[in-house]
Amino acid sequence: MTGARYQVTIVRYGTRQTVRSDVYLNYHLYGEPDGPIRMDYYFWLIRDRDRTIVVDTGFSAAGGARRRRTTTIEPATAFAALGVETAAGPPVVVTHAHYDHIGNLDLFPASPVLIAAAEYEFWTGPYADRTLLHHSVEDAEIDLLRQADREGRLRTFGDELVLAPGVRLIRVGGHTPGQTVVTVDTDAGVVLLASDAVHYYEEYERSMPFTQVANLVDMYAGFERIRAMVGTGAVDHLVTGHDPDTLARFTPVTEGELTGHAATIGHAATIGEEPR
Repeated sequence: MTGARYQVTIVRYGTRQTVRSDVYLNYHLYGEPDGPIRMDYYFWLIRDRDRTIVVDTGFSAAGGARRRRTTTIEPATAFAALGVETAAGPPVVVTHAHYDHIGNLDLFPASPVLIAAAEYEFWTGPYADRTLLHHSVEDAEIDLLRQADREGRLRTFGDELVLAPGVRLIRVGGHTPGQTVVTVDTDAGVVLLASDAVHYYEEYERSMPFTQVANLVDMYAGFERIRAMVGTGAVDHLVTGHDPDTLARFTPVTEGELTGHAATIGHAATIGEEPR
């Protein structure tokens, strides 16, 4: 622990119903019957007494509608309920550039945008338009990353970046070339926001890769790396990118507009309070 003390807020903003064979790569190889499965959609907020850090921004109304996703709370409404002043320019971490993770970047026109160099280079490179990859992005949203770059707001990193004391970005790849996870120090222990390095707890526990994958070996290696971090005690809480069970594992928000839509880990220090 660094002495910095953050609260992590997990916000569920969308959902869909599908089947297991639509979620797990080559599902027939497991010799198990197909069946229904739910996929939820999240973004995350990291706060202490000095700063607010946004991790991903959810899917846009257009991006969600195009794929028939159900919005449970509009991300803009959720940000407002959290007291996030989007125009004030809080840093935004992009774990990867799929439509359900960068769909509302336009809410943050003054924010520095943090993204792995491998991710930005891929989605602005020659293979981004290939059908099996392109279906997961919105061109207008990739253009917003380009705009942030032109405006000097885009900050790229290689394999790791300490964004703030107690907040570390780690590129693991696999799902996308620059897929990033975030570790956060809280008074409840170290939280790992896996984003889509781990969509489901089952995916991680059974090493069952998600259907959308840029590099299969890197995805398996990502599971092993996270498993080692949890096993050694370097990480206390694993937060997945899409598992419907995620909110139930942490402290539910029970007041205001986010009731039933969010959960928290840890307690942020208030101004003037010493970190514990």
